Amino acid sequence: MWIYEKKLQFPVKIKTPDPRAAKIIISQLGGPDGEIGASMRYLNQRYAMPYDEVVGILTDVGTEELAHVEMISAILFQLTRNLSPEEIKASGFDTYFVDHTTGIYPVSASGMPFTATYFQSKGDVITDLTENLAAEQKARTTYDNILRLVDDPDVREPIKFLRAREVVHFQRFGDALRVTQDNLDSKNFYAHNPSFDKCGRKMPTPYRRNG
Repeated sequence: MWIYEKKLQFPVKIKTPDPRAAKIIISQLGGPDGEIGASMRYLNQRYAMPYDEVVGILTDVGTEELAHVEMISAILFQLTRNLSPEEIKASGFDTYFVDHTTGIYPVSASGMPFTATYFQSKGDVITDLTENLAAEQKARTTYDNILRLVDDPDVREPIKFLRAREVVHFQRFGDALRVTQDNLDSKNFYAHNPSFDKCGRKMPTPYRRNG
């Protein structure tokens, strides 16, 4: 059972609606690397995790991702409030509007509705934690791309906060992987484990594109 504090994790106070910005930011609600997928990924994965500390990290991060769903939804609502038909048509928001008016609906920036195929719960501690590390970096990259395209400081500040939290989550999952490394038999944990290659072979020289 969770205790819900009825305020946003970071304030969202957007003075100027901008449906063009909403069209790209919506990807962090229902897109392939968005907050809905993140929360479902972590809150489902925790049941198969064998270590209490890792379960705790997944619960903490998965719960925070729900708070990020709320923040993104607030951003979208404020960016699309009180739009005129002319503004809707001029911004290209009409393709979304015709199906959902200005209701919040989880889709990607390309218009693809949210699907559970965006996340994985494999039941293997190394597999799931490695996926989570990659997922946080992909979400961080998406926020970087949004910041490249959005100029309004009222929008940028909460997006910058969300981006920073993705970096923190990446670090938390790094901690979880270290907990796993400490607990698993060395034969089962082969990342950065020199003893895994029993033949003592040298690692191949990295390919360099520019010689």
